Amino acid sequence: MDILTGFATLFSDPVTLGFVVLAAFTGVIVGAIPGLTSAAAIAMLVPATFFMQPLPALAFLYVIGKSGRFGGSISAILFNTPGTAAAAATQIDGHPMYRAGKAGKAMKTAATASMFGDFLGDLLLIFAAVWIASFTEGLGPPELFAVYLTAFIVISSVVGSSIIKGLISTAAGIIIATIGTDPISATARLDFGILNFQSGMSLVPLLIGMFVLSEIALQLEQSKGGSGSIVLRESDKSDNTFTFAELRRCLPVMMRSSVIGAVIGILPGLGSSVAAFASYGEAKRRAKNREEWGTGIVEGIAAPESANNAVSGPTMIPLLALGVPGSTIAAILMGVFLIHGIPIGPQIFITSRELVFGLFAAGLLGIGIYGLIGFFGSSFIGRMIAKVPTRLIYPYIFLTCFVSAYAARTSVFDVFIMCVAGLLGYLMRKNGYSTAAFIIAFVLARGAEETLRQSLILTNDGALIFLQRPIALLFFAFGALVVAARLWQKYRSRTRTA
Repeated sequence: MDILTGFATLFSDPVTLGFVVLAAFTGVIVGAIPGLTSAAAIAMLVPATFFMQPLPALAFLYVIGKSGRFGGSISAILFNTPGTAAAAATQIDGHPMYRAGKAGKAMKTAATASMFGDFLGDLLLIFAAVWIASFTEGLGPPELFAVYLTAFIVISSVVGSSIIKGLISTAAGIIIATIGTDPISATARLDFGILNFQSGMSLVPLLIGMFVLSEIALQLEQSKGGSGSIVLRESDKSDNTFTFAELRRCLPVMMRSSVIGAVIGILPGLGSSVAAFASYGEAKRRAKNREEWGTGIVEGIAAPESANNAVSGPTMIPLLALGVPGSTIAAILMGVFLIHGIPIGPQIFITSRELVFGLFAAGLLGIGIYGLIGFFGSSFIGRMIAKVPTRLIYPYIFLTCFVSAYAARTSVFDVFIMCVAGLLGYLMRKNGYSTAAFIIAFVLARGAEETLRQSLILTNDGALIFLQRPIALLFFAFGALVVAARLWQKYRSRTRTA
């Protein structure tokens, strides 16, 4: 089997193994720091992978994303401050368990559920990605443009609370991506006479500005000047384990929630926070003890954590099979693939098959490592983070942003772009616009433009070529259904509140 070849590739390279272990530790710690998301950490670390081989570079960032999703549960349980947006669902039952002296039980439950969901999600990735790629490798430019356009429609309509703001965020990302040189005529466009713009906008400073600087600004604004360390209460050591009976009780919940998370992960733009809250709501709806949910029960942690982490693998399916990232982290990984000269799309399973399955193997190994760290070391990590005042954390992160932005192309201009992107990201997030939709659209825009212009070159019928391709029409219909469903949902919510 190819996955066994992937493990052989992984274990034959001690450097890659070392980076997988380092990534598991890094992701858990980053996720546990309130306000610092795994996407932000990955954005800062992208320049560090420029001079690495492709497999260790991709495995390092991929495993950080996985372990960071779990790490968010530590701060949600201990500090009542979710380290990631998805961990807000874990907070509902996790923090009451901490207040009841059961922090250890809560974090062991979270670690077990995270491993369970992540493992099932990766199994789906391993088997589904190859099958979908075998179907899509025969697609031509018109069908690929339909995929890109559908991705734009889906992302803009499902990310955030407003379809209009999602569309504006997506359009802004597309416009920024067109700055630089025309891919067909090689003429400069939208450069405003500035020489630095002619080489195009770099992904790294945009990522750091949008996700890290804007997050720092929001966290400092919300902290209202608080800078002291957090005092944690002691756990009740007599009830600090996740028992086999509790595991057996949680297994049906984890299975259903993992399936929900995996399905949501395949759809571009929805993300782990949607999966976590959807699975929590469904598990509570089916529970016989609904009145106990929210008071601190293990099922209330197992449901969102298994769904949250089950998203991780499936978000890579549209990226590897179609060249369309399903999440912000997948968009960053797409940039790393391209930086290392590895084309994304169905052909990747032919041209770089060993690399892809080595990455899958690294993901499975990373699940086991961060699970062990979380099960046995979450309390220790939480205590260490609680002792570090916020006034010391954010200045170091801020300084790292400048170093990372400059190191990408050794350009002071990129540092300026990072600062502008940080201000733009802060304003967007304050006003309900989606930075995730902006970045994903920015990453996809070049591919969409190339396939559109290739399609138009193939025929004299102009845009009618898309109506002559059944598969393209199928993708357009899917996008229209998603928008219709979103509009219907908005209409139903308004009529209920009226």
